Amino acid sequence: MMNIVLHEPEQGGNVGNIGRTCVATGSRLHLIEPLGFSMEDKYVKRAGLDYWDKVDICIYRDIDEFRSLNEGKGTFWYFSTKASRRYSDVTYKDGDFLIFGKESAGLPEYLIYGNSENAVRIPMGDEIRSLNLANSVAVAVYESLRQTGYPSLW
Repeated sequence: MMNIVLHEPEQGGNVGNIGRTCVATGSRLHLIEPLGFSMEDKYVKRAGLDYWDKVDICIYRDIDEFRSLNEGKGTFWYFSTKASRRYSDVTYKDGDFLIFGKESAGLPEYLIYGNSENAVRIPMGDEIRSLNLANSVAVAVYESLRQTGYPSLW
């Protein structure tokens, strides 16, 4: 199982889509507050369709609470356009945490540069700043599960 972590997500629709991806891949969704939407938001539920009640979800008041409750349970991988290593050049293990930042700004720099050995990027052309958050999560979770050979998907 992979852990998908969203640090201060802003758009309920993205979180709904990511929740659906979590159900499809057997991943757990971790949300770090503040959230830019209500969990009752119609966009969250619409994007998650009728799968939303099946999402394995944990919510934390801040990054410190997340870290204290999950440290040592798996490697923390910080996804950022500012990282130098590609996401496909690292080795994932079952139980790892794939951490993504908010849609408007990504992860805070102290998380990226303070954890540079675990900071990774998804390569893309120069014409855009970043991929959509839900797309980035899908790319990352499927690569991590491909590497770990998650049995129920393959």
